Amino acid sequence: MILVYLTAALLYFFASPCSAVAQSPATPQAAARPTAPTRDPHTTGYVKAKELQDGNLPSAQQNGNFIVGPTHNAAPEMSVKEGVPQGQVFEFTMNSTDSKIYPGVMREPGTFAQPDPADPTKLIVNSHPAPYSRKVAVYVPRQYVAGAEAPFIVGTDGPDKTLFTALDNLIAEKRVPVMIAISIGNGGGDAQGSQRGLEYDTMSGVYAQFVETEVLPYVEKQYNIKLTKNPEGRAAMGCSSGAAAAMAMAWYRPDLYHRVLSYSGTFVYQQWPYNAETPHGAWEFHDTLIANSPKKPLRIWMQVSDRDNLITRDNYHDWVLANERMAKVLAQKGYRYQFLFTRNASHCDHGVRLQTLPLALEYVWHGYSKK
Repeated sequence: MILVYLTAALLYFFASPCSAVAQSPATPQAAARPTAPTRDPHTTGYVKAKELQDGNLPSAQQNGNFIVGPTHNAAPEMSVKEGVPQGQVFEFTMNSTDSKIYPGVMREPGTFAQPDPADPTKLIVNSHPAPYSRKVAVYVPRQYVAGAEAPFIVGTDGPDKTLFTALDNLIAEKRVPVMIAISIGNGGGDAQGSQRGLEYDTMSGVYAQFVETEVLPYVEKQYNIKLTKNPEGRAAMGCSSGAAAAMAMAWYRPDLYHRVLSYSGTFVYQQWPYNAETPHGAWEFHDTLIANSPKKPLRIWMQVSDRDNLITRDNYHDWVLANERMAKVLAQKGYRYQFLFTRNASHCDHGVRLQTLPLALEYVWHGYSKK
């Protein structure tokens, strides 16, 4: 029903002469985004967190909130090591013509989402149907036995060599299970009105359904892989809006995913088209949804940077505050989670990722059992 509703909504949007496309104002000029201020992890209203000595990280068995940095040296597991079995990586391309779920959409070049004068909580977006293509990479560890059922992780940020290197080392050290990794590129663009924004910032299980029905069956058939159906053996990960997509995959489809890994999660108001059920998009995760829903069987690793994104047009675009609020409500509901506030870092900080990805993977997969 969600898929049918979304498809119908988009068809109406593009067909209606009264749509936001028809009403959109003259093309505005792009304004340079100001540098985000450095936030203090001890700000009133933020979660209470344990500050670790510079260079240290929590263990993969620890839940709760931690402050790390300002130095971010790459973990040794992020380098290729002699003698460690290296998995095979296969790549293929998916086109919009291959998809029944995402036919393709693109915001008009040079245009930007604008607040609706009649309702500033809504946005006017100038978009139209458009084709796209996406790259997908599949990592198969050397230890995998062809045809055997395997746990796996879905990444939303496209082919990810750093993830594959980390898995080579962590699997060899038996710190994570022997797993498949499927790294899926987005359909292009960014934010409201784009294919990427539609996929990642929509609050529904549609993206999870896309992965389940249009990506995983092809991967299994093409590479002689059997992916587990057990949600305990399935993880989703991403950065920015890709992290919001990973969270939505598990939140709306806990029958499919129980494990989430988030860098600089876009738990802010980026959703388009407007949905009255989640009027502020992913901000609703920490504002209403988690607090007002029964606890779900999820295990979550999250990170945000002290110089993470901040857009001041409304009260729903502070990435640091959004992640702090996520940590607070997850704690209140008794979720298993680990949250890192990283000093001296920016949005989707590469250095932070190289420092923390092995920890994040080990934490997310802690306690996994095939039984």
